[in-house]
Amino acid sequence: MNFEFSIAKRLYGHRDDGHRLSRPAVTIAMWGVAVGLAVMILSVCIILGFKDEIRQKVIGFGGHIELLNTQSLVSPEAQPITADDSLMNKLAERDEVLHVQRFCTKTGLFKTEEAFKGVVLRGFAEEYDTTFLARHLITGRMPHFSSTQATNEIAVSSRIARTLGLEVGQKVYAYFFAEQVKARRFLIVGIYETHLREFDNSIVFTDFVTTQRINGWEKDQSAGLEIRIRDFNHLEEATSNLAAIMNHTQDHYGATYTTHSITELYPGLFSWLSLLDTNVYVILILMVLLSLFTMTAGLLIIILERTNFIAVMKSLGSSNTQVRRIFMYFAALLIGRGLLLGNLLGIGLAILQQQFGLVHLDPSTYYVDAVPIQFSWPLILLLNVATMAVTLLVLTIPSLLVSNIQPARVMRFE
Repeated sequence: MNFEFSIAKRLYGHRDDGHRLSRPAVTIAMWGVAVGLAVMILSVCIILGFKDEIRQKVIGFGGHIELLNTQSLVSPEAQPITADDSLMNKLAERDEVLHVQRFCTKTGLFKTEEAFKGVVLRGFAEEYDTTFLARHLITGRMPHFSSTQATNEIAVSSRIARTLGLEVGQKVYAYFFAEQVKARRFLIVGIYETHLREFDNSIVFTDFVTTQRINGWEKDQSAGLEIRIRDFNHLEEATSNLAAIMNHTQDHYGATYTTHSITELYPGLFSWLSLLDTNVYVILILMVLLSLFTMTAGLLIIILERTNFIAVMKSLGSSNTQVRRIFMYFAALLIGRGLLLGNLLGIGLAILQQQFGLVHLDPSTYYVDAVPIQFSWPLILLLNVATMAVTLLVLTIPSLLVSNIQPARVMRFE
Protein backbone atom coordinates (compact mmCIF):
# COMPACT_ATOMS: atom_id res chain seq x y z
CA MET A 1 0.00 0.00 0.00
CA ASN A 2 1.55 3.32 -1.06
CA PHE A 3 1.90 6.32 1.20
CA GLU A 4 -0.82 8.51 -0.36
CA PHE A 5 -3.44 5.76 -0.38
CA SER A 6 -2.66 4.82 3.23
CA ILE A 7 -3.23 8.41 4.39
CA ALA A 8 -6.39 8.73 2.25
CA LYS A 9 -7.80 5.54 3.77
CA ARG A 10 -7.19 6.82 7.31
CA LEU A 11 -8.84 10.14 6.43
CA TYR A 12 -11.82 8.35 4.91
CA GLY A 13 -12.34 6.22 8.01
CA HIS A 14 -11.75 9.09 10.43
CA ARG A 15 -14.76 10.31 12.44
CA ASP A 16 -14.06 13.78 13.83
CA ASP A 17 -16.98 15.57 15.38
CA GLY A 18 -15.18 18.85 14.82
CA HIS A 19 -15.69 18.58 11.10
CA ARG A 20 -19.45 19.03 11.17
CA LEU A 21 -19.72 20.42 7.65
CA SER A 22 -17.58 17.88 5.79
CA ARG A 23 -19.43 14.83 7.11
CA PRO A 24 -22.82 15.80 5.54
CA ALA A 25 -20.93 16.87 2.41
CA VAL A 26 -19.34 13.43 2.15
CA THR A 27 -22.72 11.73 2.65
CA ILE A 28 -24.42 13.92 0.04
CA ALA A 29 -21.60 13.37 -2.46
CA MET A 30 -21.69 9.62 -1.94
CA TRP A 31 -25.46 9.41 -2.37
CA GLY A 32 -25.29 11.70 -5.37
CA VAL A 33 -23.08 9.14 -7.09
CA ALA A 34 -25.26 6.25 -5.85
CA VAL A 35 -28.55 7.75 -7.02
CA GLY A 36 -27.04 8.81 -10.34
CA LEU A 37 -25.72 5.32 -11.06
CA ALA A 38 -28.96 3.65 -9.91
CA VAL A 39 -31.01 5.84 -12.27
CA MET A 40 -28.60 5.11 -15.13
CA ILE A 41 -28.80 1.34 -14.52
CA LEU A 42 -32.60 1.42 -14.34
CA SER A 43 -32.85 3.58 -17.46
CA VAL A 44 -30.63 1.28 -19.49
CA CYS A 45 -32.38 -1.89 -18.26
CA ILE A 46 -35.84 -0.46 -18.95
CA ILE A 47 -35.01 0.81 -22.44
CA LEU A 48 -33.26 -2.46 -23.34
CA GLY A 49 -36.22 -4.41 -21.98
CA PHE A 50 -38.76 -2.27 -23.78
CA LYS A 51 -36.94 -2.46 -27.12
CA ASP A 52 -36.45 -6.21 -26.80
CA GLU A 53 -40.09 -6.79 -25.83
CA ILE A 54 -41.46 -4.84 -28.79
CA ARG A 55 -38.88 -6.29 -31.18
CA GLN A 56 -39.69 -9.86 -30.14
CA LYS A 57 -43.39 -9.25 -30.67
CA VAL A 58 -42.84 -7.89 -34.18
CA ILE A 59 -40.48 -10.76 -35.00
CA GLY A 60 -43.12 -13.17 -33.70
CA PHE A 61 -45.43 -11.97 -36.46
CA GLY A 62 -42.86 -12.14 -39.24
CA GLY A 63 -39.49 -13.61 -38.33
CA HIS A 64 -36.18 -11.80 -38.72
CA ILE A 65 -36.17 -12.11 -42.50
CA GLU A 66 -38.92 -12.90 -45.01
CA LEU A 67 -38.41 -14.50 -48.41
CA LEU A 68 -41.20 -13.22 -50.67
CA ASN A 69 -42.42 -12.92 -54.24
CA THR A 70 -41.33 -9.53 -55.66
CA GLN A 71 -44.92 -8.99 -56.81
CA SER A 72 -46.12 -9.16 -53.19
CA LEU A 73 -44.42 -5.81 -52.54
CA VAL A 74 -46.67 -4.00 -55.02
CA SER A 75 -49.81 -6.13 -54.79
CA PRO A 76 -52.64 -5.78 -52.22
CA GLU A 77 -52.64 -9.57 -51.90
CA ALA A 78 -49.67 -11.88 -51.30
CA GLN A 79 -48.35 -13.58 -54.43
CA PRO A 80 -47.06 -17.16 -54.21
CA ILE A 81 -43.55 -18.57 -54.39
CA THR A 82 -42.38 -22.15 -54.45
CA ALA A 83 -41.30 -23.11 -50.93
CA ASP A 84 -40.56 -26.82 -51.07
CA ASP A 85 -38.45 -28.95 -48.73
CA SER A 86 -35.28 -28.52 -50.80
CA LEU A 87 -35.41 -24.71 -50.55
CA MET A 88 -36.16 -24.80 -46.83
CA ASN A 89 -33.31 -27.23 -46.19
CA LYS A 90 -30.94 -25.10 -48.27
CA LEU A 91 -31.69 -22.05 -46.11
CA ALA A 92 -31.78 -23.95 -42.81
CA GLU A 93 -28.28 -25.34 -43.41
CA ARG A 94 -26.72 -21.86 -43.36
CA ASP A 95 -24.76 -21.02 -40.20
CA GLU A 96 -26.61 -17.77 -39.46
CA VAL A 97 -30.08 -19.35 -39.81
CA LEU A 98 -31.81 -20.77 -36.74
CA HIS A 99 -35.24 -21.74 -38.12
CA VAL A 100 -37.24 -21.60 -41.36
CA GLN A 101 -41.03 -21.87 -41.63
CA ARG A 102 -43.61 -21.46 -44.37
CA PHE A 103 -46.53 -19.07 -44.13
CA CYS A 104 -49.56 -18.34 -46.25
CA THR A 105 -51.75 -15.20 -46.03
CA LYS A 106 -55.15 -14.10 -47.25
CA THR A 107 -57.14 -10.96 -46.49
CA GLY A 108 -60.83 -11.34 -45.80
CA LEU A 109 -63.84 -10.23 -43.80
CA PHE A 110 -65.22 -11.68 -40.58
CA LYS A 111 -68.94 -11.09 -40.11
CA THR A 112 -71.34 -11.64 -37.25
CA GLU A 113 -74.92 -10.52 -36.82
CA GLU A 114 -73.79 -7.40 -34.95
CA ALA A 115 -70.55 -6.37 -36.68
CA PHE A 116 -67.91 -7.12 -39.29
CA LYS A 117 -64.12 -6.82 -39.33
CA GLY A 118 -61.36 -6.94 -41.92
CA VAL A 119 -58.74 -9.59 -41.07
CA VAL A 120 -55.62 -11.21 -42.46
CA LEU A 121 -55.41 -14.98 -42.19
CA ARG A 122 -51.87 -16.12 -41.53
CA GLY A 123 -51.56 -19.86 -41.99
CA PHE A 124 -48.65 -21.99 -40.82
CA ALA A 125 -47.51 -25.55 -41.37
CA GLU A 126 -46.30 -28.12 -38.85
CA GLU A 127 -42.79 -26.62 -38.63
CA TYR A 128 -44.23 -23.41 -37.15
CA ASP A 129 -42.48 -22.40 -33.91
CA THR A 130 -45.37 -22.01 -31.47
CA THR A 131 -43.32 -20.31 -28.73
CA PHE A 132 -44.50 -16.81 -29.59
CA LEU A 133 -48.20 -17.64 -29.87
CA ALA A 134 -48.14 -19.81 -26.74
CA ARG A 135 -46.58 -16.94 -24.77
CA HIS A 136 -49.34 -14.52 -25.73
CA LEU A 137 -52.31 -16.91 -25.71
CA ILE A 138 -54.69 -15.72 -22.97
CA THR A 139 -57.44 -18.31 -23.32
CA GLY A 140 -58.12 -21.52 -25.24
CA ARG A 141 -55.49 -23.39 -27.24
CA MET A 142 -53.54 -23.05 -30.44
CA PRO A 143 -54.90 -24.24 -33.78
CA HIS A 144 -53.45 -27.42 -35.28
CA PHE A 145 -50.87 -26.15 -37.74
CA SER A 146 -50.55 -28.48 -40.73
CA SER A 147 -49.55 -28.54 -44.40
CA THR A 148 -51.66 -31.63 -45.16
CA GLN A 149 -54.96 -31.22 -43.32
CA ALA A 150 -57.37 -28.29 -43.23
CA THR A 151 -58.88 -27.85 -39.76
CA ASN A 152 -60.59 -24.45 -40.11
CA GLU A 153 -59.42 -23.70 -36.55
CA ILE A 154 -58.29 -20.16 -35.78
CA ALA A 155 -56.79 -18.07 -32.99
CA VAL A 156 -57.93 -14.45 -32.98
CA SER A 157 -56.71 -11.47 -31.00
CA SER A 158 -58.61 -10.16 -28.00
CA ARG A 159 -59.18 -6.92 -29.96
CA ILE A 160 -60.93 -8.79 -32.79
CA ALA A 161 -62.87 -10.90 -30.28
CA ARG A 162 -64.15 -7.79 -28.47
CA THR A 163 -65.08 -6.05 -31.72
CA LEU A 164 -67.12 -9.00 -32.97
CA GLY A 165 -68.29 -10.32 -29.60
CA LEU A 166 -66.55 -13.67 -30.07
CA GLU A 167 -65.45 -16.28 -27.55
CA VAL A 168 -63.53 -19.55 -27.62
CA GLY A 169 -65.75 -22.33 -28.97
CA GLN A 170 -67.82 -20.06 -31.19
CA LYS A 171 -67.88 -20.20 -34.98
CA VAL A 172 -67.57 -17.21 -37.27
CA TYR A 173 -68.21 -16.75 -40.97
CA ALA A 174 -65.47 -15.32 -43.15
CA TYR A 175 -65.67 -14.00 -46.71
CA PHE A 176 -62.79 -13.74 -49.16
CA PHE A 177 -62.92 -11.74 -52.36
CA ALA A 178 -61.12 -12.60 -55.60
CA GLU A 179 -62.66 -13.55 -58.93
CA GLN A 180 -65.52 -14.90 -56.87
CA VAL A 181 -66.54 -14.61 -53.23
CA LYS A 182 -65.47 -17.54 -51.07
CA ALA A 183 -67.12 -18.19 -47.72
CA ARG A 184 -65.69 -20.21 -44.87
CA ARG A 185 -66.81 -21.00 -41.33
CA PHE A 186 -64.06 -21.05 -38.73
CA LEU A 187 -63.97 -22.41 -35.20
CA ILE A 188 -62.32 -20.13 -32.63
CA VAL A 189 -60.05 -22.29 -30.47
CA GLY A 190 -57.84 -19.59 -28.93
CA ILE A 191 -57.56 -15.88 -28.18
CA TYR A 192 -54.19 -14.12 -27.99
CA GLU A 193 -53.07 -10.64 -26.97
CA THR A 194 -49.77 -8.86 -27.75
CA HIS A 195 -50.91 -5.22 -27.27
CA LEU A 196 -49.45 -4.33 -30.67
CA ARG A 197 -52.48 -2.69 -32.23
CA GLU A 198 -51.08 -2.81 -35.77
CA PHE A 199 -51.05 -6.61 -35.61
CA ASP A 200 -53.75 -7.46 -33.06
CA ASN A 201 -56.21 -5.47 -35.13
CA SER A 202 -56.05 -7.87 -38.08
CA ILE A 203 -53.88 -11.00 -37.72
CA VAL A 204 -55.67 -14.35 -37.36
CA PHE A 205 -53.65 -17.58 -36.97
CA THR A 206 -54.78 -20.73 -38.75
CA ASP A 207 -53.34 -23.78 -40.54
CA PHE A 208 -51.39 -23.61 -43.77
CA VAL A 209 -53.71 -25.74 -45.91
CA THR A 210 -56.84 -23.70 -45.19
CA THR A 211 -55.20 -20.45 -46.34
CA GLN A 212 -53.51 -22.12 -49.29
CA ARG A 213 -56.81 -23.54 -50.57
CA ILE A 214 -58.62 -20.23 -50.20
CA ASN A 215 -55.91 -18.67 -52.37
CA GLY A 216 -56.22 -21.50 -54.89
CA TRP A 217 -52.47 -22.17 -54.88
CA GLU A 218 -50.56 -25.36 -55.63
CA LYS A 219 -49.38 -27.60 -52.78
CA ASP A 220 -45.75 -26.43 -53.07
CA GLN A 221 -46.64 -22.73 -53.06
CA SER A 222 -46.78 -20.33 -50.13
CA ALA A 223 -46.79 -16.58 -49.51
CA GLY A 224 -43.21 -16.81 -48.30
CA LEU A 225 -40.75 -18.10 -45.76
CA GLU A 226 -40.10 -16.67 -42.32
CA ILE A 227 -36.43 -17.01 -41.41
CA ARG A 228 -35.15 -16.72 -37.82
CA ILE A 229 -31.45 -15.97 -37.38
CA ARG A 230 -29.23 -16.69 -34.40
CA ASP A 231 -28.24 -13.11 -33.57
CA PHE A 232 -30.40 -10.04 -34.20
CA ASN A 233 -27.27 -7.87 -34.04
CA HIS A 234 -26.15 -9.49 -37.31
CA LEU A 235 -29.49 -8.96 -39.05
CA GLU A 236 -28.16 -6.69 -41.77
CA GLU A 237 -25.29 -9.04 -42.58
CA ALA A 238 -27.56 -12.10 -42.61
CA THR A 239 -30.07 -10.35 -44.88
CA SER A 240 -27.31 -9.40 -47.32
CA ASN A 241 -25.98 -12.97 -47.37
CA LEU A 242 -29.40 -14.45 -48.09
CA ALA A 243 -30.17 -11.77 -50.66
CA ALA A 244 -26.96 -12.64 -52.51
CA ILE A 245 -28.10 -16.22 -53.10
CA MET A 246 -31.88 -15.73 -53.43
CA ASN A 247 -32.70 -12.31 -54.88
CA HIS A 248 -33.60 -12.22 -58.60
CA THR A 249 -33.74 -16.01 -58.83
CA GLN A 250 -36.97 -17.63 -60.06
CA ASP A 251 -38.97 -20.70 -59.11
CA HIS A 252 -40.41 -23.12 -61.67
CA TYR A 253 -43.63 -21.06 -61.87
CA GLY A 254 -41.65 -17.97 -62.88
CA ALA A 255 -42.01 -16.10 -59.57
CA THR A 256 -38.99 -14.01 -58.56
CA TYR A 257 -37.64 -14.24 -55.02
CA THR A 258 -36.80 -11.21 -52.91
CA THR A 259 -35.42 -11.02 -49.36
CA HIS A 260 -36.34 -8.36 -46.79
CA SER A 261 -35.46 -7.95 -43.13
CA ILE A 262 -38.11 -7.19 -40.52
CA THR A 263 -36.66 -3.68 -40.15
CA GLU A 264 -37.23 -3.06 -43.85
CA LEU A 265 -40.79 -4.39 -43.74
CA TYR A 266 -41.70 -2.24 -40.70
CA PRO A 267 -39.33 0.76 -40.88
CA GLY A 268 -41.55 3.15 -38.92
CA LEU A 269 -41.76 0.91 -35.88
CA PHE A 270 -38.04 0.19 -35.72
CA SER A 271 -37.14 3.85 -36.32
CA TRP A 272 -39.31 4.72 -33.33
CA LEU A 273 -37.47 2.15 -31.22
CA SER A 274 -34.14 3.67 -32.28
CA LEU A 275 -35.31 7.08 -31.10
CA LEU A 276 -35.65 5.70 -27.58
CA ASP A 277 -31.85 5.65 -27.37
CA THR A 278 -31.93 9.45 -27.31
CA ASN A 279 -33.82 9.34 -24.02
CA VAL A 280 -31.13 7.12 -22.52
CA TYR A 281 -28.35 9.47 -23.61
CA VAL A 282 -30.12 12.45 -22.03
CA ILE A 283 -30.63 10.58 -18.75
CA LEU A 284 -27.02 9.37 -18.66
CA ILE A 285 -25.68 12.90 -19.23
CA LEU A 286 -27.93 14.37 -16.52
CA MET A 287 -26.99 11.71 -13.98
CA VAL A 288 -23.27 12.07 -14.67
CA LEU A 289 -23.62 15.83 -14.22
CA LEU A 290 -25.39 15.19 -10.90
CA SER A 291 -22.53 12.97 -9.74
CA LEU A 292 -19.94 15.53 -10.84
CA PHE A 293 -21.71 18.40 -9.08
CA THR A 294 -22.12 16.61 -5.76
CA MET A 295 -18.59 15.17 -5.79
CA THR A 296 -16.97 18.49 -6.78
CA ALA A 297 -18.82 20.37 -4.06
CA GLY A 298 -18.03 17.66 -1.51
CA LEU A 299 -14.31 17.57 -2.37
CA LEU A 300 -14.01 21.36 -2.19
CA ILE A 301 -15.58 21.39 1.28
CA ILE A 302 -13.32 18.57 2.43
CA ILE A 303 -10.18 20.34 1.16
CA LEU A 304 -11.17 23.65 2.76
CA GLU A 305 -11.82 21.97 6.10
CA ARG A 306 -8.52 20.07 5.91
CA THR A 307 -6.27 23.09 5.39
CA ASN A 308 -4.42 22.39 8.66
CA PHE A 309 -3.83 18.82 7.56
CA ILE A 310 -2.55 20.03 4.18
CA ALA A 311 -0.25 22.54 5.85
CA VAL A 312 1.18 19.89 8.16
CA MET A 313 1.74 17.46 5.29
CA LYS A 314 3.57 20.10 3.28
CA SER A 315 5.65 21.10 6.31
CA LEU A 316 6.72 17.49 6.68
CA GLY A 317 7.99 17.50 3.10
CA SER A 318 5.04 16.27 1.05
CA SER A 319 4.77 17.83 -2.41
CA ASN A 320 1.64 19.36 -3.90
CA THR A 321 1.33 16.30 -6.14
CA GLN A 322 1.43 13.92 -3.19
CA VAL A 323 -1.20 15.88 -1.25
CA ARG A 324 -3.41 16.05 -4.32
CA ARG A 325 -3.11 12.29 -4.72
CA ILE A 326 -4.24 11.84 -1.12
CA PHE A 327 -7.46 13.71 -1.84
CA MET A 328 -7.93 11.97 -5.20
CA TYR A 329 -7.60 8.61 -3.44
CA PHE A 330 -10.08 9.89 -0.86
CA ALA A 331 -12.47 10.81 -3.67
CA ALA A 332 -11.98 7.39 -5.29
CA LEU A 333 -12.90 5.64 -2.03
CA LEU A 334 -15.96 7.84 -1.74
CA ILE A 335 -17.00 7.24 -5.36
CA GLY A 336 -16.39 3.51 -4.94
CA ARG A 337 -18.76 3.34 -2.01
CA GLY A 338 -21.30 5.38 -3.96
CA LEU A 339 -21.00 3.00 -6.91
CA LEU A 340 -21.51 0.01 -4.61
CA LEU A 341 -24.67 1.52 -3.16
CA GLY A 342 -25.83 2.57 -6.62
CA ASN A 343 -25.42 -0.95 -7.98
CA LEU A 344 -27.29 -2.45 -5.03
CA LEU A 345 -30.10 0.06 -5.43
CA GLY A 346 -30.37 0.01 -9.23
CA ILE A 347 -29.92 -3.72 -9.80
CA GLY A 348 -32.08 -4.55 -6.78
CA LEU A 349 -35.01 -2.47 -8.03
CA ALA A 350 -34.58 -3.87 -11.54
CA ILE A 351 -34.68 -7.47 -10.24
CA LEU A 352 -37.82 -6.73 -8.21
CA GLN A 353 -39.52 -5.27 -11.27
CA GLN A 354 -38.40 -8.16 -13.47
CA GLN A 355 -39.64 -10.81 -11.05
CA PHE A 356 -42.85 -9.23 -9.77
CA GLY A 357 -43.83 -6.53 -12.32
CA LEU A 358 -44.53 -3.98 -9.58
CA VAL A 359 -44.83 -0.99 -11.94
CA HIS A 360 -47.66 -1.36 -14.44
CA LEU A 361 -48.24 0.49 -17.71
CA ASP A 362 -51.20 1.18 -19.95
CA PRO A 363 -50.74 -1.38 -22.77
CA SER A 364 -52.84 0.70 -25.17
CA THR A 365 -50.14 3.38 -25.01
CA TYR A 366 -46.91 1.51 -24.24
CA TYR A 367 -47.65 -1.89 -25.88
CA VAL A 368 -46.72 -3.69 -22.63
CA ASP A 369 -48.65 -4.07 -19.39
CA ALA A 370 -45.64 -3.75 -17.05
CA VAL A 371 -42.26 -2.04 -17.18
CA PRO A 372 -39.95 -4.56 -18.93
CA ILE A 373 -36.41 -5.19 -17.71
CA GLN A 374 -33.42 -6.63 -19.54
CA PHE A 375 -29.95 -6.78 -18.02
CA SER A 376 -26.78 -6.11 -19.97
CA TRP A 377 -23.93 -6.85 -17.58
CA PRO A 378 -21.16 -5.53 -19.86
CA LEU A 379 -23.10 -2.26 -20.19
CA ILE A 380 -23.64 -2.02 -16.43
CA LEU A 381 -19.90 -2.59 -15.90
CA LEU A 382 -19.18 0.10 -18.48
CA LEU A 383 -21.45 2.54 -16.62
CA ASN A 384 -19.51 1.89 -13.41
CA VAL A 385 -16.11 2.33 -15.03
CA ALA A 386 -17.17 5.41 -17.00
CA THR A 387 -18.71 7.07 -13.92
CA MET A 388 -15.56 6.47 -11.88
CA ALA A 389 -13.23 7.63 -14.68
CA VAL A 390 -15.17 10.76 -15.67
CA THR A 391 -15.75 11.84 -12.07
CA LEU A 392 -12.09 11.41 -11.08
CA LEU A 393 -10.97 13.23 -14.22
CA VAL A 394 -13.14 16.25 -13.44
CA LEU A 395 -12.14 16.20 -9.77
CA THR A 396 -8.54 16.91 -10.73
CA ILE A 397 -9.64 20.54 -11.18
CA PRO A 398 -10.82 21.24 -7.60
CA SER A 399 -7.84 19.26 -6.28
CA LEU A 400 -5.61 22.00 -7.70
CA LEU A 401 -6.76 24.12 -4.76
CA VAL A 402 -4.20 22.22 -2.69
CA SER A 403 -1.37 24.04 -4.50
CA ASN A 404 -2.65 27.44 -3.25
CA ILE A 405 -2.53 26.49 0.42
CA GLN A 406 0.67 27.82 2.04
CA PRO A 407 1.76 26.18 5.34
CA ALA A 408 3.21 29.38 6.83
CA ARG A 409 0.07 31.38 6.16
CA VAL A 410 -2.22 28.68 7.58
CA MET A 411 -0.18 28.23 10.78
CA ARG A 412 0.02 32.00 11.30
CA PHE A 413 -3.75 32.10 11.83
CA GLU A 414 -3.89 29.08 14.16
